[in-house]
Amino acid sequence: MNRRVKWICLIVLVTLAAQAGAQLLTSDELKKVVPTNYFFAGQSAPVQARNSVGLKNGAGKFVLAALVDNSGYSTSIKEKYQGLFITETKLSFEGATLDPGEYGFGFKDDKFVVMNVASADLLSVATPNDDQIKHAVPLKLEKDGGGYRLYAGKKYVVFKAD
Repeated sequence: MNRRVKWICLIVLVTLAAQAGAQLLTSDELKKVVPTNYFFAGQSAPVQARNSVGLKNGAGKFVLAALVDNSGYSTSIKEKYQGLFITETKLSFEGATLDPGEYGFGFKDDKFVVMNVASADLLSVATPNDDQIKHAVPLKLEKDGGGYRLYAGKKYVVFKAD
């Protein structure tokens, strides 16, 4: 085998190993990494551990989402802020990208909205409904081909993690 073929094989194997290493987190794994409170828009809110989801990519980087108790927030923030979104890797949503960081998120008016810690909108993408779901839950994460679906009830957004 010539050097070029060996390098190509090595690159393919490393890529496959990284993809194979990606995994959805179990509830026990989530308990170790999801915060109990989350600071957003000048307040700290309790995190709903039972409504948390996450994944760890092949490089060991986390992507976490969880619903929060937003009852202490103003009506204008409560309309669009439902939870925390933390990513240690770059994500892509229908062509829009999100850098590693800590954010607020919400599903509002058929859109998935990601906001910075000061509640300014950073990203907004359309959210279709999955009418095949018989028993919708508040928050769910599923593998979807080369990406993931984040569900809020029957609404969802698809993203890919680097």
